[in-house]
Amino acid sequence: MNLSDKIKNTVRNVPDFPKEGINFKDISPIVENPTLSKEIIKEFAAQLAGENIDAIVGVESRGFIYGMPLALEMNIPFVLVRKVGKLPFDTIQYSYDLEYGSATVEMHVDSIKPNWNVFVHDDLLATGGTAIAAAELIKQQGGNVAGFGFIIELGFLNGTERLKDYSKNIINLATY
Repeated sequence: MNLSDKIKNTVRNVPDFPKEGINFKDISPIVENPTLSKEIIKEFAAQLAGENIDAIVGVESRGFIYGMPLALEMNIPFVLVRKVGKLPFDTIQYSYDLEYGSATVEMHVDSIKPNWNVFVHDDLLATGGTAIAAAELIKQQGGNVAGFGFIIELGFLNGTERLKDYSKNIINLATY
């Protein structure tokens, strides 16, 4: 069985969460599976081998789960993108729309060095709003968006198309 099928067979679908009409893709069963989790990290690292990546940005909170181990695997820094008010030092912010509301995220002002090539990781790509917010924070600090990585893509929401303005390097391990 290929990795995409393993992911799809493990993800739990939760109807009407966080609100009615949303079919939430819960990665908790993947996180609870160390063998599959290692395979996911190795796959991201393999697809990024040979790329000039200076840091991984993980988006709160599920982007932290595999973003940090990926950064460790690649021996590069891991940078947090968090909801407003969660970071203790000076921050920059970016506000955006979600498929079911709006949000603001932030990053420490000194997290990205000028001209760094930064890869953005999150668990799921829907409309692309959260990934775009992370990309904008990277650009605000003079960094370059080297790509995006997701465990799951909801292809029918066309998030990949929106991300192509930032980078054509988009990794989706399983698409619905």
